Amino acid sequence: MGKVITNRDEDYSQWYLDIVKKANLAQNSAVRGCMVIKPYGFAIWERMQRRLDDMFKETGHVNAYFPLFIPKSFLSKEAEHVEGFAKECAVVTHHRLMNDPDGKGVVVDPDARLEEELIVRPTSETIIWNTYRDWINSYRDLPLLINQWANVVRWELRTRPFLRTAEFLWQEGHTAHATSEEAYQEARRMLDVYARFAEEYMAMPVIRGVKTPHERFAGAVETFTIEALMQDGKALQAGTSHFLGQNFAKAFEVKFLDENNQLEYVWATSWGVSTRLIGALIMTHSDDQGLVLPPKLAPHQVVIVPIPKPNDELDAAAARIMEQLRKAGITVKYDQDRKNRPGFKFAEHEMHGIPVRIGLGKRDLEKNQVEIARRDTGEKSFVPMDNVAGYIAQLLEEIQANLFRRAKAFRDAHITRVDDFETFKQVLEEKGGFISAHWDGTTETELKIKELTKATIRCIPLDSEPEEGACVLTGKKSERRVLFAKAY
Repeated sequence: MGKVITNRDEDYSQWYLDIVKKANLAQNSAVRGCMVIKPYGFAIWERMQRRLDDMFKETGHVNAYFPLFIPKSFLSKEAEHVEGFAKECAVVTHHRLMNDPDGKGVVVDPDARLEEELIVRPTSETIIWNTYRDWINSYRDLPLLINQWANVVRWELRTRPFLRTAEFLWQEGHTAHATSEEAYQEARRMLDVYARFAEEYMAMPVIRGVKTPHERFAGAVETFTIEALMQDGKALQAGTSHFLGQNFAKAFEVKFLDENNQLEYVWATSWGVSTRLIGALIMTHSDDQGLVLPPKLAPHQVVIVPIPKPNDELDAAAARIMEQLRKAGITVKYDQDRKNRPGFKFAEHEMHGIPVRIGLGKRDLEKNQVEIARRDTGEKSFVPMDNVAGYIAQLLEEIQANLFRRAKAFRDAHITRVDDFETFKQVLEEKGGFISAHWDGTTETELKIKELTKATIRCIPLDSEPEEGACVLTGKKSERRVLFAKAY
């Protein structure tokens, strides 16, 4: 079964698409640029969603839901915001269909044109801040910490499942605060939540940073980002958190009476991650045999395969093992398929990235043991039947840690310090990864480097120290290094 996947070093893009298809994660839909997320892919998203939602609630946020449709006039109230999203918006102009007078199906009823067009939300700042005007009156109403789980539409021309689709699932946090400092710290705090989730649950190392003015979210004062590195040497923006200042509060007249009875505009943040994280998960850990999942996000952490096929004796033994594992909080399934051979099943479960496989045969029962194989390394061991739960609990922790170590070692080996433009281009083409280089701080230079190399400034790392130097392209004075990369 592993042979149906293109090798990564032959065609990385096709390898990715093969895994999405063969691991039953998603498929293209009848709507151009949109995907159907299949049950196994959605089960991974549910695991992500559940943990992230817990983390949001642990920091005091609550969930709400806001309309899918946004009046066009709302987007006109914040100039940078509408400019940033105008080319990606899907627009609803009519509210009714009618039978075609020529008998050719249905057509749009020309008498059903909307008085004001509606935008299918590309993001929800405008509709939410219009609502917050009614919710916020006094400092006692602040801070307002709201999150929404929703779908959004951005009319992408070039799409790829999970990484870039016309419609995708995400969460978007929108908070209101009494002071600039409080809002700024909220944006930083949520960036740290994202980074912790990426590293502790996805086993994906990330760099915390701030975007350049050119790369900021439309309408933000500051945009913070977590940047990850995929196995092909390209970067992926895995999550963003925005300090919005008072821009949206002023656009929608959201004011509050402070403790001195003075009327002030509130301060705002927004932050979000999406189903793009599933694409990041695939490209961070998977191999030429298929998907590799970190145990903390795997829908099934363990699969039991009877050898050569199920029977009453093996079924009973599997039931005892599953009871042990479930008591230990480990998710497990039993492969009861009678049609396929064990070798086919092993390859199938490898394809789905299940972290641990238990092989259970007649000889194993006689020896009171099971064969355990780990997905990340392929290593096998024999474990006494009575100690399966304890052994696997420790093994899952080791697999989680190993996936992070492996990804971090790759990432760290692909951060290269460069001081001249010829080396910059050479490293970008031959090695890839992040390039740490000086930049003169101008958007003109940033865009010129992108034009010449297709590399963008992924972020200015938050932990970087000031360092005087010369811009890698212009030779002009630079105060610190930034990270460049080609990116998804």
